[in-house]
Amino acid sequence: MTVKRMDNVGIVVEDIDAAIEFFTDLGLDLEGRAHVGGDWADRVTGLRGMRVEIAMMRTPDGHSRLELSRFLAPPVAADHRGAPVNALGYLRVMFTVEDIDDTLVRLGKRGAKLVGEVARYENMYRLCYIRGPEGILIGLAQQLGQQASREDPLGRDR
Repeated sequence: MTVKRMDNVGIVVEDIDAAIEFFTDLGLDLEGRAHVGGDWADRVTGLRGMRVEIAMMRTPDGHSRLELSRFLAPPVAADHRGAPVNALGYLRVMFTVEDIDDTLVRLGKRGAKLVGEVARYENMYRLCYIRGPEGILIGLAQQLGQQASREDPLGRDR
């Protein structure tokens, strides 16, 4: 076995408090906050003098995490906030929600903007992309019908 699990997805932000509030409104729980730095961190990241504040957010099922990072040093090197959905590299983080319309209303109060429109994929999902805090691209999916598990949502093993 090569992989045990995916541990987390990391997103760099300027305003970590606003990002925490946004993802809390989405339904994630704040697991903890910490400042990270030192020789070991420099060696892992390849950034000399790295200092970062992190916040670990956990999905309600406890299986997935989102690590929000605010770099104190060195300065942020690039800015993805205006990148379109077909840009190379990080695309988006997708969350399954109970009610996509309610989620859009709640997150709209925090500044979220719909990228395109809410679309239906067959009889399985309603989907959309939004721009969250600092332009972070986020996918939302509302599962339709009685799909029992996410083992094979496209039904290829039937």
